[in-house]
Amino acid sequence: MIAQILFLVFLLGASILFGRNVAKIRRNIKLGRSEDRSDRPMDRLKTMLFVAFGQSKMTKRPVAAIMHFFLYAGFVIINIEVLEIVIDGLFGTHRVFAAPLGGVYNFLIGTFEILALLVIVGCVVFLIRRNVLKLRRFSGKEMSSWPKSDANYILIIEILLMSAFLKMNAADYLLQQQNYPHYIQAGAFPVSQFIAPLMPQNAEFLVLIERGAWWFHILGILAFLNYLPYSKHFHIIMAFPNTWYSNLNPKGAFNNMDSVTNEVKAMLDPTFTPLPVAEGSKFGAKDVQDLSWKNLMDAYTCTECGRCTSVCPANITGKLLSPRKIMMDTRDRLTEVGNNIDQHGKDHQDGKSLLDNYITREEIWACTTCNACTEACPVNIDPLNIIVELRRYAVMEEAQAAASVNSMFGNIENNGAPWKYAPSDRFNWAQND
Repeated sequence: MIAQILFLVFLLGASILFGRNVAKIRRNIKLGRSEDRSDRPMDRLKTMLFVAFGQSKMTKRPVAAIMHFFLYAGFVIINIEVLEIVIDGLFGTHRVFAAPLGGVYNFLIGTFEILALLVIVGCVVFLIRRNVLKLRRFSGKEMSSWPKSDANYILIIEILLMSAFLKMNAADYLLQQQNYPHYIQAGAFPVSQFIAPLMPQNAEFLVLIERGAWWFHILGILAFLNYLPYSKHFHIIMAFPNTWYSNLNPKGAFNNMDSVTNEVKAMLDPTFTPLPVAEGSKFGAKDVQDLSWKNLMDAYTCTECGRCTSVCPANITGKLLSPRKIMMDTRDRLTEVGNNIDQHGKDHQDGKSLLDNYITREEIWACTTCNACTEACPVNIDPLNIIVELRRYAVMEEAQAAASVNSMFGNIENNGAPWKYAPSDRFNWAQND
């Protein structure tokens, strides 16, 4: 009973803490302005199943896709084994699913072991790619310190958890062979049976190993669960809602601002009824509260994989812009705003903003708006939309823009086109010499 009570305390504590952290993230996302993403539910379901569940956009990089599939399948399927561990921990049973599932149980345990081994292989490959091969897309000034360590921590944790699972099964396998009480004949052990000969044969010592690995595995999972909200690996959860709320419009189609639409349509049609505009709204975005809730959800979903930055033409040619950094900066600023609310109340102003304090003007004007970053993202994140909103604020609220943009604006005002030529000279190119 003592073990069951301890397990219940750990389970409830971890669940409550995780719920509180998720509630804070949900609160932070809701700080963004409203945006309707409830249309076309069947298209949204298809997108979520295809992109998040089916991992379709991962296939553009085959090696990473295969290794990631090992981790993804292991995470999803081994949760069935975690459910059994939770029931065993609460009721003091051992392999509670063995009797009702019969021969299927042996197949499941065997599958779990193979998946656990593949997860370990995938994690080792990813560690080598990051720390030995040092692939370029895992580098960058935004990938120093914590972001770099975070990825390694997760991979090491997953190796330890899967190793504990296999070690637990190896000890269980030996105890079953010895007909030790409580260890019923159940499960197939295609991987751990090869670990068993390396372990001591003393039954009491094997019980200590099996119980120790059991506790390490489940407590490690509970700790990992509460680590996720502080990590880029929160995309394990966020990828599904984020792809559901994907932008289904054609890439490159910008969102019109109601306040501007009202003015333009009123000029063209005096009978036009103005669209409702949110009170106190501004042009574009200076801080995270000015972005939409979907932009903020994108920030929490970012995997920091660097695919967006690796295909960004501005970054490739040495410009300061990194779409990954845009998402990471947005998330860091949003977290800071959320912490300020917790400590000082919702009306607290710290004198900082996303634009200038986190993202520089040089970064936003380096963007070519080519949409390569949004196309490359494996979970349909849209860094471009954030960049455009920051640009809108700079131009329409502050009247500040890059010199080349100001030149274009002047040409449009004077010549009716982005070019410096007078309207009367536009067809000169068609005249024969």
